[in-house]
Amino acid sequence: MVGMPGPTELILILAVVMLLFGASKLPELARSMGSSVGEFKKAQKESEQNLKDFEKSLKEPITPKTKVQETAVKLGIDIRGKTDDQLLEEIQRSAEKPKEVSEP
Repeated sequence: MVGMPGPTELILILAVVMLLFGASKLPELARSMGSSVGEFKKAQKESEQNLKDFEKSLKEPITPKTKVQETAVKLGIDIRGKTDDQLLEEIQRSAEKPKEVSEP
């Protein structure tokens, strides 16, 4: 049956580790294993958080237009095939040119 090793197996594993690394290296080995486990858990939590953030972003409604695009449409600027930067330039030009006033 596969599962957690029993007390006899743990003693055997500890004896083999002591023979391989020596008693003086055991504290250093335990520290490095502990820090490795800590780093692994930290990376695991970070990955889980990234996944949750990604899932949350997928659930948010997708807005078809940005504020820049909405402003351009209000000013009568054609937005098809233009980036937000291009639209900003056109909005700026539109704001700078004087409005024509029709006489009554």
